[in-house]
Amino acid sequence: MLKTILSISGKPGLYKLISQGKNMLIVESVNAEKKRFPAYGNEKIISLADIAMYTDDAEVPLYDVLESIKEKEKSAQASIDPKKATPEQLREYLAEVLPNFDRERVYVADIKKLITWYNILTSNGITEFKPEEVKEEKEEAAAE
Repeated sequence: MLKTILSISGKPGLYKLISQGKNMLIVESVNAEKKRFPAYGNEKIISLADIAMYTDDAEVPLYDVLESIKEKEKSAQASIDPKKATPEQLREYLAEVLPNFDRERVYVADIKKLITWYNILTSNGITEFKPEEVKEEKEEAAAE
């Protein structure tokens, strides 16, 4: 599911990939207004499936971090407000979800963005974060 959810640099919020044109993507805002518009190749567009967070020993895919937040919050909105929380509160929150995150390379702005994205996704009914391939691999491993 996260493969079709995009972040566009310079634009707030998240966007769903609708279609591809010759030199552009047609995207729709994930929030309630569902506004569609073209996103061009000169804009920095990244799929949430391609994002990872730094830890002390490796990089953890974003879907794993989102799943951890979902478990902590029992699929509800985040219990912390990223706009009002202090940097220390944000770091403590992420430490609960991802204990070994790299405190030097993960900035407060990254944590705010992570929590904001989680809230946007859950408020719009998107709660399946793991890619289909990962789910299938885990089911096969459990069956063996």
